[in-house]
Amino acid sequence: MIFIIIKFIAYRDEEGKPYILPVVRDIELQVVQDEKRKHEYLPISGLADFNLAMAELLLGEGNFNSFKERIAVVQCIAGTGSLRVAFEFLNKFHTSKVVAISEPTWENHKSIIRESHFIWKPYRYYESSTKALDVKGMLEDLEAFPEGTIVLLHACAHNPTGVDPTFSDWEKILKLIKVKHHFPVFDVAYQGGLATGDPKTDAGAVCLAVQLEIEFFACQSCSKIFGLYDERTGALTCFLASARAKQAVESQLKIILRTMISNPPHHGARVVATILKSTKLRQEWLQTIKAMTERILKMRQELYTRLKRLSTPGDWSHIVNQKGMFTFTGLTESQCALLTEKHHVYLVSNGRINICGLTNENVDYVANAIYQVVTSDC
Repeated sequence: MIFIIIKFIAYRDEEGKPYILPVVRDIELQVVQDEKRKHEYLPISGLADFNLAMAELLLGEGNFNSFKERIAVVQCIAGTGSLRVAFEFLNKFHTSKVVAISEPTWENHKSIIRESHFIWKPYRYYESSTKALDVKGMLEDLEAFPEGTIVLLHACAHNPTGVDPTFSDWEKILKLIKVKHHFPVFDVAYQGGLATGDPKTDAGAVCLAVQLEIEFFACQSCSKIFGLYDERTGALTCFLASARAKQAVESQLKIILRTMISNPPHHGARVVATILKSTKLRQEWLQTIKAMTERILKMRQELYTRLKRLSTPGDWSHIVNQKGMFTFTGLTESQCALLTEKHHVYLVSNGRINICGLTNENVDYVANAIYQVVTSDC
């Protein structure tokens, strides 16, 4: 019996196995063999080289150098920890007690926001009939929120839909946010890896916010882009109005971190910092994440081609248009249940699949299974 799992939350290789980036493996071996390494505490704010490297990766060297006196960075426990620290800070110091989130969004966003003593309210984002961005609805909802609302944004590779705004859309969104004095929090889980393969392109919305002089928090994760899922490595990068604001925010973030985790772990941060600081290693990393992204794009195209070849009812172009690991297939809950029960293809009940679960060996089977459940409903 064939069992195919396409609801992973992590990257998988062509054999469906967890993937360790070669450059990460090499640096880990160096770290282990470093006899000078001591298991001493890091500072509360984390490994300085890591914080610097993450801020430069996010903003680009030019932006970072131009505004570094206004940029506060602290190391956190991956993306989830970065979000939790960000919202804890905002709960203490921001006037709004509402966080606007996309409909849909990553489910854990709601829990993090709730545990940080905010309430969340949705803004329109995904249009199920077109399987694309509802930018008009999004702008209308952001306009309707009270001035100064906190707005949670996915920087790239929106989870779970895979639908991203275009650069033109981002210009409209961020200019409206500036006019309304909203405070954006960017969730940056996929920069460079698994979205477009290019860190600069994936950080386009964040860099545009810098150019528009919009204060923001950006919650970065190294889980997907370095494959360091179990090391829980991340950073909270804050773009602020002044050097004085940077000092004040950094000080308060350290107080929050002290009570939450005391100080962050060293290993993953050192691996990432070593790679990003070296021109040679950075280039090797970029080549690897580009290859990972290309595999995702290839499997998107393979699934789409097979569905069209089978004359599967519906327009499946959204599969190749969406970005990142995840795709909203448009399958109904009953169709998803039938896929699992009859064909043993396991996916999330809302129709979301992880494209990385597809391989050259199973994509025909998955396409045929989708065809059968869709035509059975016709």
